[in-house]
Amino acid sequence: MEKVEFNKAQVIKYLIVTFGVAYAIQIVVWLLYSNGYTMVGQCVMAVMMFIPMLGTVLSGYKLKGMGWKPNIKQNWKTILIAWFSPMILTAIGAGLYFALFPSHFDLSGSYMMEIAGEDILKQMEEQGLSYPMLVLLSCVSCITYAPLMNMLFAVGEESGWRGFLYPQLKARFGKRLGWVIGGIIWGLWHSPLIWLIGYEYGTDYIGFPIVGMLAFCVITVVVGIICDWLYEKSQCIWLPSIFHGAFNAAATIPLCITIANTGSMRLLGSAPNGLLAGLPIIAFAVILFVRYSKEQT
Repeated sequence: MEKVEFNKAQVIKYLIVTFGVAYAIQIVVWLLYSNGYTMVGQCVMAVMMFIPMLGTVLSGYKLKGMGWKPNIKQNWKTILIAWFSPMILTAIGAGLYFALFPSHFDLSGSYMMEIAGEDILKQMEEQGLSYPMLVLLSCVSCITYAPLMNMLFAVGEESGWRGFLYPQLKARFGKRLGWVIGGIIWGLWHSPLIWLIGYEYGTDYIGFPIVGMLAFCVITVVVGIICDWLYEKSQCIWLPSIFHGAFNAAATIPLCITIANTGSMRLLGSAPNGLLAGLPIIAFAVILFVRYSKEQT
């Protein structure tokens, strides 16, 4: 991959488009949620993942040179890391969370009823599917096809963040500071959702929504480091997209086995975007930060 030179004009165009369009979409999501159209709002959020790709194109940067060939034979070890590490790290983090908060563990389906209605479990039982079986099937999907399917949406973000913005920031500020700044920008990109609909952490915690925004920035910094390391190692934009997609898939599993309302403890877990349950992923990112951040980009 060719050495990147910082282009201030392109970066400014990218940020204006990416934040402007995404923030407008997030207001639409809030309006949909407020009027009971939660599922529609979630679909709109999925479409929003392609805004960073749009921002890259409108900035004048070419998508072609990002590396679209997976080179499976050369990158098979990196692919395995991208595919399976989110589930492994999420499981370890969830185990840590439930070890400290055992009363939050729940297989009754209260979380599912909270988001899909009280009749959902009855409908599942009529189809011969118990809630523990649903959780098991979800775990199987996380290590089989879900990373690949979610990758098709995640590449919309990865082509913008890791494909365009991170190389620009590293060229301007160096790898360490570039990683940190890039992760903070990525986190702030989600801020309206955290404020308007309690995205990821709910609203029942001291310092809402600022504390939630800061906590999410911690997670986006560490996930951004891992994704960018995978991109640098593979020279293929699909690899961070696989990790991103696998992370999104794995993050739902701990929530499915957690009581519906954990209050302010949502900041800590049980999903990997919590600061306690996220410790394994944070540790992985710290190792990469210390070991690889001095390498030339």
